[in-house]
Amino acid sequence: MADLRRHLRHLHHLRKVRHLRRLPPPGPGRLHRLLPKEPRRLVPRSVRARATFAATAVVTLALGGSSVALLAVLHANLLRTAQQAAVEQASKVVESAAVEHLPPVLAPHGGTSVWVVDAHGHLVAATPDLLPRPAEPPVPHLPGPAVPGPDVPGPDVPAPDVPAPTVPGAERHPFQRAPGDRSLVAGVRGQGHEERMITMSVTGPDGPLTVHASASLRDVDAARDTTAAALAVGVPGLVVLVAAVTCRVTGRALRPVEAIRAEVAEITGHDLHRRVPVPRTGDEVARLAVTVNATLDRLEDAGLRQRRFIADASHELRSPIAVLRTQLEVALAHPDPELWPELLADALEDTVRLQDLAADLLLLARLDAADPVAVELLDLEALFAAALAARTADRVPVAARLAAGVTVSGNRTWLTRLLTNLVDNAQRFAAGRVEVELAVRGGLVVLEVRDDGPGIPAGDRERVFERFTRLDDARSRELGGAGLGLAIARDLAGHHGGTLTVEPSPVGARLVARLPRAGQAEGAGA
Repeated sequence: MADLRRHLRHLHHLRKVRHLRRLPPPGPGRLHRLLPKEPRRLVPRSVRARATFAATAVVTLALGGSSVALLAVLHANLLRTAQQAAVEQASKVVESAAVEHLPPVLAPHGGTSVWVVDAHGHLVAATPDLLPRPAEPPVPHLPGPAVPGPDVPGPDVPAPDVPAPTVPGAERHPFQRAPGDRSLVAGVRGQGHEERMITMSVTGPDGPLTVHASASLRDVDAARDTTAAALAVGVPGLVVLVAAVTCRVTGRALRPVEAIRAEVAEITGHDLHRRVPVPRTGDEVARLAVTVNATLDRLEDAGLRQRRFIADASHELRSPIAVLRTQLEVALAHPDPELWPELLADALEDTVRLQDLAADLLLLARLDAADPVAVELLDLEALFAAALAARTADRVPVAARLAAGVTVSGNRTWLTRLLTNLVDNAQRFAAGRVEVELAVRGGLVVLEVRDDGPGIPAGDRERVFERFTRLDDARSRELGGAGLGLAIARDLAGHHGGTLTVEPSPVGARLVARLPRAGQAEGAGA
């Protein structure tokens, strides 16, 4: 039974393999369809194109909205003017009909037509533009049926507020359809245009009369169409002009940026002396160029220091290695057991020197990398006292005066190394005395190391902190080591938020380290 199950599983596996073999390999087109497609960008990538697109869009929206608002306001104002003209003309006729008989022909008034009918619907008077029309029906035939609309009130649409006539005995009909009357006190559509109408009633010598006044909106429509045509031509032209000006101005503004980019792209590690052009505009682009050049200055300086450091380190490493090799060759050439102890002692001394140099180089690399280190609250009196107690066998004794209760926040190993490097430097050149003082002055922890040696000239007080730097005469290779002690000490003080300087002294050298007290420092390596 178990063999049968294994056989069935084997057959099922073979079917899968055959099925996979029958699948065609994905061709270039199919593979392209399987790969995720990059989303299309609606906004262009370049700054110039984006600025042009944004400016064009804003101007288009602003001009389009302004054009629509302008046409709406213009149409409303012209419509109000035509309606007011009809009201004024009708009011004048009502005023005359209330006190006297109306003449058959009324005086024309611009584009306003007026006709008057009696209670039976017979035409009593009209303006000349209506007289040629047929007499039947008695009421002059209007240009067209009433067409309610946005400005044309209908049965359910309230009419615009037209000032009521102030003529005594005159009455303004409400803006609604009169029973059995086709006319409207509103807008009606004529031959391709609209008219604004007003109807008033008055009782005078001729009996009850109805006054109709109609103001043509042909001029309103013409003014609106002319303005719309002008905007239809002017707005796109203005948009194109804005786009062209924006594109050109942006291109000229970004031309120095492109020059900076092209120059930086060509700068390599072998030609860090090159600089980018600084435009004379004094704007953000000019400040960018100045910043880039300052960065290149720092990179060039760092490259020079690195090359000098590598050359000096190679030179320092070559000397003990060469001496060690010579000693080993002498031991092989003279296999005298009596010479071996001395040769081994010298070789061990050079090996220790080589080991110390390698440790110093590693510490400098770590300090340059600013790697985080363990930080704790330290009592410098106890820390320095323990470090000095281990130096009782030194050639030059150390006199210490350490203040109590001096605490800092830092790394125990690095602060001990700071004191050790300063004391080693002082003992190397002291005639017979080295003094160490720890105190608090001006809110800072002050560590002073003084010796009675030849001192440091004023012109070399900063140069002694450079790496692999030795002074002449007393500070020679035999006494000065590799020239890394003070450089490491200054870096250690700097990583604790402090400083290390050479201060004037009447006798010997006086090195002063200032560190922030606990609570004032951000921590070593910060």
